[in-house]
Amino acid sequence: MRINNNILVQVIGMLGIISSLIFVGLEMRQTQKIAIAGQQQARSALGNTVILSMNNIGVDVQSIYFEGKKKSDLSLEEIALRNTAHIAWFLYENDFYQFQQGLMDEETWNAKVVAMKALFNNCPVRSIVVTRKPTFSKHLKALIESFPDECVSLD
Repeated sequence: MRINNNILVQVIGMLGIISSLIFVGLEMRQTQKIAIAGQQQARSALGNTVILSMNNIGVDVQSIYFEGKKKSDLSLEEIALRNTAHIAWFLYENDFYQFQQGLMDEETWNAKVVAMKALFNNCPVRSIVVTRKPTFSKHLKALIESFPDECVSLD
């Protein structure tokens, strides 16, 4: 069976075009993932900037913003601790998204989970994650809910 050279060249050309389109599609998908991850990171950074500005003037974000109190009776150290916990949860939420999108390696992610567990079990600031959890994705909520609760015995 003899194949016409013209047909063979056309088939090879079509395969090349199809391969190129697949590659371009994969690149576009990766670029979109990175762009969305960048948006997530920008939202996290904005939240952190707001909290830091509140912290600089001694305002407890949890009391004022989330609990609707006009004034907080907390010390500056307590305010800083609570505001820092909010910042950390913004970072962990962003880290979770980055990991889910394949933009963070497993070893780094595992270290983040250890730090998340430690913050979750920092009993004086547990109320922060309880307040923030409804805003997290269902998968991040499930991860947090899988952590052993070391604050229960302290109640």
